[in-house]
Amino acid sequence: MTMRLSYGTNGFTDHRLPEALAIMAELGYEGVALTLDHQHLDPFAADLAARVSQTAGLLERYGLAVAVETGARYVLDPWRKHEPTFLSEEGAGERAGLIRVAVDVAVDLGCDIVHLWSGAVPPGTPDDVAWERLVSGLAPVLEHAENAGVRLAFEPEPGMFVSRLSGVRELRSRLGDPAALVATVDVGHAVVNEETSPQECIRENAELVAHVQIEDMRRGVHDHLEFGEGEVDVPAALRALLDIGYDGLVSVELTRHSHDAPRVAARSIAVLRSALDAAQA
Repeated sequence: MTMRLSYGTNGFTDHRLPEALAIMAELGYEGVALTLDHQHLDPFAADLAARVSQTAGLLERYGLAVAVETGARYVLDPWRKHEPTFLSEEGAGERAGLIRVAVDVAVDLGCDIVHLWSGAVPPGTPDDVAWERLVSGLAPVLEHAENAGVRLAFEPEPGMFVSRLSGVRELRSRLGDPAALVATVDVGHAVVNEETSPQECIRENAELVAHVQIEDMRRGVHDHLEFGEGEVDVPAALRALLDIGYDGLVSVELTRHSHDAPRVAARSIAVLRSALDAAQA
């Protein structure tokens, strides 16, 4: 079994979720990175259980694997993007609660990956305080995930406290290197601010890579681009994933392209298929 090409629902926010899944399947995607958000699968909806059950049925009908993502911009606070986080002086418990719900949703959808990140450091917060908040806030959530048989795939995000894969390794160390805490590797982010290439990052962190996001980007600029508009060597990244035996999702993340989602998704899978052919040659 090898990697499965996937698309993120955060790039289909103008579509109803059943329609987005149908389009992905028709285009040939084998998986979906499903962001819990108000317009698709609202984690706080009164009928969440029924909607999760419906979604599980659709995933089975279309043969789509799934990973649950938790990066919705305003799902917790309608005024503040991505807030509160584990690092927030107030409200960190809300972020922990969201991740717990995501773990439960993942179980009901039949998947074992929940994606998450640290959040940005509040102004004036020393690093030691930020680490203490992140570790203490994440520890009970991690225990909940372990008990559920779910892995938390932590993503380094440019501009956030944990912005590189080295930070994920430090977080794991501070938590005792738990098997259930793994990494999301965003190929574009690696181009933006990692010290080595995406393919080197993948190989160097092979034992941690449990979820992959992909798009094009340019060095030093955190802007999600369509393939061909940036500096990502897509065949080289896929070759590295093949080399480490990665068998999870490789999910296109184009969060600002929902206005043209079907055509962007079609162009993206064409590039990925060509790149995969080249990587396998």
